[in-house]
Amino acid sequence: MMTAAPTHADLATWLVEAAEAVSGIVTTQHSTPLSRSYLHPVLGPLASGPAVLTALADRMEDLLDEELPTTPATLFTLASYASALGWLTESLSELTQTVDALATMAGLPPHPGASPTVPAELEGFDLSGYTPRDQETVASLAAEAALPPGLYLQLLGRALLTASDFTEACTEIIGALTEDAHDLLKETVSFVRLGGEGPDSLPTLVRSLIARMETDE
Repeated sequence: MMTAAPTHADLATWLVEAAEAVSGIVTTQHSTPLSRSYLHPVLGPLASGPAVLTALADRMEDLLDEELPTTPATLFTLASYASALGWLTESLSELTQTVDALATMAGLPPHPGASPTVPAELEGFDLSGYTPRDQETVASLAAEAALPPGLYLQLLGRALLTASDFTEACTEIIGALTEDAHDLLKETVSFVRLGGEGPDSLPTLVRSLIARMETDE
């Protein structure tokens, strides 16, 4: 067990390492077969996200097991880390649910051994409004995925939007962890309280979460 309080630099390093781990989720690329090309925007974070989440959760447990001294700086750090972990968990869950819904729309079987379905084309969809080159591209990709062109484009569009939303959440998490790390390095974290702005209040991500809840209400 730790007998002395970690330095502000130690605490800041933990937050920076967490931010770097989350950044890795966003930048991960995953090879995608042409038969699933409409899922390419989300396969990277879907493939790397769970492992990163598990590693961060394990690190959180390690920090708690060390029974860190309850100084303002350690409480600030743990609050920041826990908030990042919670937000990432929520975002990854939403991503997974959306990908599952996209797979269902594409007619993929819900479990091994089940038979796939053949989805129908979107009502009223017409490729004639696209340039000849785009028509050829869309038709080729849709054929490789065994999907009607209109449905293929709809799935791809939803996957792109989902990836964008997930990236936006991760970017906010990364920025908040980094900002909190800077506050620790400046050694300005002297106490933790609700309300107010700056390092003398709750960590950045905690304030963001509170603001989100207030907006939802």
